[in-house]
Amino acid sequence: MKTSDFYYDLPEELIAQTPVEPRDSSRLLVLDRATGKTAHRHFYDILDYLNEGDCLILNDSRVLPARLFGSKEGTGANVEFLLLKCLGGKRWECLTKPGRKAKPGARFVFGDGIMTCTVADVTEDGNRIVDFECQGSFYEELDRLGQMPLPPYIHEKLADRERYQTVYSRERGSAAAPTAGLHFTPGLLKKAEEKGVKLGFVTLHVGLGTFRPVKADDVTNHKMHSEHYELPEKTAALINETKKNGGRVIAVGTTSCRTLETVAKKEGCIRASEGWTDIFIYPGFEFKVLDGLITNFHLPESTLIMLVSAFAGFDNIMNAYKTAVDEKYRFFSFGDAMLII
Repeated sequence: MKTSDFYYDLPEELIAQTPVEPRDSSRLLVLDRATGKTAHRHFYDILDYLNEGDCLILNDSRVLPARLFGSKEGTGANVEFLLLKCLGGKRWECLTKPGRKAKPGARFVFGDGIMTCTVADVTEDGNRIVDFECQGSFYEELDRLGQMPLPPYIHEKLADRERYQTVYSRERGSAAAPTAGLHFTPGLLKKAEEKGVKLGFVTLHVGLGTFRPVKADDVTNHKMHSEHYELPEKTAALINETKKNGGRVIAVGTTSCRTLETVAKKEGCIRASEGWTDIFIYPGFEFKVLDGLITNFHLPESTLIMLVSAFAGFDNIMNAYKTAVDEKYRFFSFGDAMLII
């Protein structure tokens, strides 16, 4: 299967620059994966498609204000650091721009000396291993100095940083938001529970590798970056109970999906598990857990459109995306949603 098979034409004006208010007023395209039929609703209508006994699995990872701007000691040259992965303590793997100024041994200062860092090493793919130093709590200083790492296709400044967090985020560690969950409000989640829909949480810290473009012509030659996940005992028990009772397991977002399918593949069943995943889901993948998926509209030729094509069927997804473009849905992180059932 070719990467170019997953291309679709998207007018730039359909790329959402700001989130809608309230969160659950975004549009919702409902796709029946058995028939390929679509329906046009709003996200608050999602309750019409959830049944008593179903469970929603949500990724509770919280986005770090992971973009830091520092100046190089000695020269004052400006360098941008994007925190990708904590390697323990205050050591991080970072993306730096311009990379040529961040050689091993180079030191940088942030916020008039509130925080400093030293470049320790360079990885095979050009990322930097960086040791940070600060007087107080690293995460408190990061909250003060850092900016939200919005995707490059968003050009508008975000007025409220919390709008790039889900309302249930709690485990900090992501470099990008699990955006399917941005549509939920506390009230909508409460209504779902009142209807008899159970909520379960997993954690997958979203790395930028998930959004890295697929450069290989042949899909199967693409290599995913690894991301850390945790599926707790309570969530494993909920999933198994839901399946046992004939309910549906509906993942909120591709990150939740990848966590569930990673555990099922690795463990042979759903049970408490923690580790790193580089699972790559594309058409031909055999799903072991998922019965439904709530997701946003993804970039052409991305691993994420490949994942949803694997779940819903290639033709169904490409037809649904064409419909979404024709109907002027809003695309990508702050855009509208799709429910696949």
